[in-house]
Amino acid sequence: MIIRSTVLAAGAALAAAFASPSAHAACPIDDKIVFGGLDYGSAAFHTAVARTILEAGYECETDAIPGTTLVLNQGLSRGDVDILMEVWTANTAQAFLDAEKEGKVTRLGATFADAREGWFVPRYVVEGPDAPAPDLKSAAQLGDYKELFKDPEDPAKGRFLNCVIGWQCEMVNSKKLEAYGLDDAYTNVRPGAGAALEAAVEAAYLRKRPVLFYHWVPTWLIGKYDFVMLEEPPYDKAVWDEMMASEHPTQATAYPVTRVVIGANTEFTEGSEDLTAFFQAYSTTSEQTSAALAYMHDNDAEADEAAREFLRTRKDVWQQWVPSDVAARIDAAVNK
Repeated sequence: MIIRSTVLAAGAALAAAFASPSAHAACPIDDKIVFGGLDYGSAAFHTAVARTILEAGYECETDAIPGTTLVLNQGLSRGDVDILMEVWTANTAQAFLDAEKEGKVTRLGATFADAREGWFVPRYVVEGPDAPAPDLKSAAQLGDYKELFKDPEDPAKGRFLNCVIGWQCEMVNSKKLEAYGLDDAYTNVRPGAGAALEAAVEAAYLRKRPVLFYHWVPTWLIGKYDFVMLEEPPYDKAVWDEMMASEHPTQATAYPVTRVVIGANTEFTEGSEDLTAFFQAYSTTSEQTSAALAYMHDNDAEADEAAREFLRTRKDVWQQWVPSDVAARIDAAVNK
């Protein structure tokens, strides 16, 4: 069961860094504001950005409760959690949808409106004077390029690095391979973990070797290196549904672009117009988020460190979310 009084060590450190004697006088909410601490990089980064803004700019107290998407969405509907910084609208948790129908939760700003999934190759494979495949534009052409992406363990085939085994995207990509007529031309390699997929891609990239792989955006890998997403037929829900229902699909379509939004408990939004206005204005892009994740990866930085770096260097983005007096307090805090 989620308990509001849970205090994380990271939360305590962040609160100490931005605490103010006048916090209760300035913050429009008396209670501690509780975030859902989703357990992956982009959500951790955005949670840290929002907490820093609330603590430094609005002089509020915050906390974060760790958990999975399902558990934290249930907590959001109960009011144990006030804010969840990432609700993926293309595959929203049923707990959120049920609570939304009941008026218990609501959607605020777009954390990033352009989350993407697809099949990628390094840009040096398709562009530049030494590009080995300058005509490769789409997934449908991959049958002609299996030699380029040769599988060292089965040289008669190309190698496709799929999503992590057991994830929904792994099943989707396997169906796409068949629909595009590539299942006999490519070895369908399913990594055991996301880190294994990233390591394999990074190793190939650093050696300037061809590599074909599935990935999603935002991630540190896409933020750090230069990749091109191959074209697919534009997303068509009817084709998608038929592909997913069929054991042997003959048509495929691109993944939908996903709008990722901030979820809030409605009692929280009704308790403060100022803070609700901030969360409604909050907006970044997948590119900006990927850059932050690349910063975390390259500098072995925690999410709160990346949040400070973002607030120091991307005033053009975040100062649009808050009034000027709030922005001044944030600026002073992160540049101490």
